[in-house]
Amino acid sequence: MYRQLVQAMVSNCEDVGHSFVEEARKIHYNEAPERPIRGNATEEECEALSEEGIAILRLHNIKEEDLN
Repeated sequence: MYRQLVQAMVSNCEDVGHSFVEEARKIHYNEAPERPIRGNATEEECEALSEEGIAILRLHNIKEEDLN
């Protein structure tokens, strides 16, 4: 079920890569169109987004072979 959840989320989000933090802030502050995005951020960056009131969901990279 976890695999299906992640696959559904990934297929419905725009991959903004390493621009995730910048793009999340732009969306939050109405400087970019609202849309689901995904990308990379450090733990510190995630904490900073949270402190700004920007809701994110962190998914850890899991190898396919680790999923049952």
